[in-house]
Parts: sequence; C-alpha cells; structure tokens
Amino acid sequence: MPKHKPAIDQDLIRALAKLLEETGLSEIEIEQDQLRVRVARHAAAAMAIEHRAPAPPPIAPAPVGVSSASPLDPAKHPGIVTSPMVGTVYYAPSPGARAFVEIGTRVEPGDTLLIIEAMKTMNQIPAPHAGTIKQILVEDGQPVEFGEPLMVIE
Repeated sequence: MPKHKPAIDQDLIRALAKLLEETGLSEIEIEQDQLRVRVARHAAAAMAIEHRAPAPPPIAPAPVGVSSASPLDPAKHPGIVTSPMVGTVYYAPSPGARAFVEIGTRVEPGDTLLIIEAMKTMNQIPAPHAGTIKQILVEDGQPVEFGEPLMVIE
C-alpha cells in the first residue's frame, strides 16, 4: 500500500501561473489522473474587486428612465453584451486613440464595441444588434471573465 503522494510538477505550476498572468484569470484548477492542482491569485482578485466596486454606482443612475429593474441588475437587461472570452478590455485600438464607442453612441450590427486581449491576441468585439450604448459596465484595462456583462445596447 503506497503512502507517498505523486510528485508535484513544478514546471506545470509555473506554466499555470504564467497563464494566470497572461489571461487575467484569478485562478486555474486542473486535474490529471489522481493529481489536482489549483493556482490562484487572491490578492490581485481582491484588489480588482475593491477597485471595480465603486465604479458601477455612477453608471447605474444614467438610465433612470429605462425601468426600475434595469439599473439593479444590468446582466438581465435584454440588450446586454457579454464577454465571449477571458481577457483584458480595451476601449480603443491603441493607447491614446479615441474609444470605439461611448455612452450615447449609435451602433449597427458588426460595429466594433471594444477589444479584448486574450493570449496576446487582440479580439474585436462586434455589436450583436443595432442600438445606442446606454451603459458601459467595465473599465478600460480591466480583466474580464467569459460571460461577464460588458455594456448595454438599447
């Protein structure tokens, strides 16, 4: 009856830590055979949450005329645009350039809303439908998760 546990692959842990840094994820967990490895950056995630928490209140009051449910939970809004991937949000095509959209901008289907950088690749996020940008729920340079609300188009 073996009492020793399998050796931890330090190269695997380093690779997972590097992947956390590159993607902006707060944690990664993998399981192979009988070995489970979880790498997390709780301090960075807590700082990001504290940094983002004050941002939504100024944005939420803007669409007061929409409905009473909309400002409370933008994720349930029918015009919500969510992140199709994990990465970092950028408002503009390059630092110092004008943002693709801002609150009040009219967009057509396929217009670029913002860029999400994932694995050193810049991915343009298109407008899924025509409308006007009513809320922007993320900050420039903010890491986002898959499915996270980005903005509201009405």
